[in-house]
Amino acid sequence: MVDSILMALLGGALIGVAASIMLIFNGRVTGISGILNGFLGGVSAERLWRGAFLLGLLVGGFFMGLLRPDLFLNTSARSLTLIVIAGLFVGFGTVMGSGCTSGHGVCGISRFSVRSILATVVFIVTGMMVATGLKFLAGGL
Repeated sequence: MVDSILMALLGGALIGVAASIMLIFNGRVTGISGILNGFLGGVSAERLWRGAFLLGLLVGGFFMGLLRPDLFLNTSARSLTLIVIAGLFVGFGTVMGSGCTSGHGVCGISRFSVRSILATVVFIVTGMMVATGLKFLAGGL
């Protein structure tokens, strides 16, 4: 229990440091969905830094998988197909919402953005309602 709390605190601190570095040195908000969306269909002049950022995420994940493969085990009892479909819905939703929880929740709230605070509240409440509805009304997935 203490180990998982410490890991969550360390992860949160690393995300905060990374978001701060991106804002200080690049002048950009670290919203992963926005970076990915801009890489896939944005201005070509910005594709280099966006691609480097996304590659860094993948390489970091690869090395973390080598160091701690237990962190990548699927313990949710959901199939990989269902997880991929859920991820695509999340990606579609973040484009519709003009950002994801990392962009609005970490970067936007820390800048006291009213839009990001409202978006984060909507994300959390909607997620709780959908998860509760699926669990109790449909018998869960």
